[in-house]
Amino acid sequence: MKLIFKQGDKKVYVKKVDQSDLATFHGETLHPVYSTFALARDFEWSSRLFFLEMKEDDEEGVGTFLSITHHSAAKVGEEVVITATVETIRGNELICMIEAVCGDRLIAAGKTGQKMLNKNRLKELFA
Repeated sequence: MKLIFKQGDKKVYVKKVDQSDLATFHGETLHPVYSTFALARDFEWSSRLFFLEMKEDDEEGVGTFLSITHHSAAKVGEEVVITATVETIRGNELICMIEAVCGDRLIAAGKTGQKMLNKNRLKELFA
């Protein structure tokens, strides 16, 4: 794992909310807004942007935890800016603080954890 980032470094992912991001369960849309579970996917992606540059060819990241507090709604067509900030890197573990904003509104905040592991070790774990 390449140790090329430090505490405070940031990655930004810009997401335009679309129909696939809505709070829909078993074919029923409950609310026409950016769902918490879609935010979870995008929180993980925003922190993974660090690992895309950090990983060696024989490595892959795996999520270890995710926390989200959903503060406000974002509607279809609105642009959400998701910023991942390195909180810590210890050994093979990356912890990021995440914020999602839409204009001047905080949509959600939370944290992600990921560990970098050897691909062969992952295959063994998942076999």
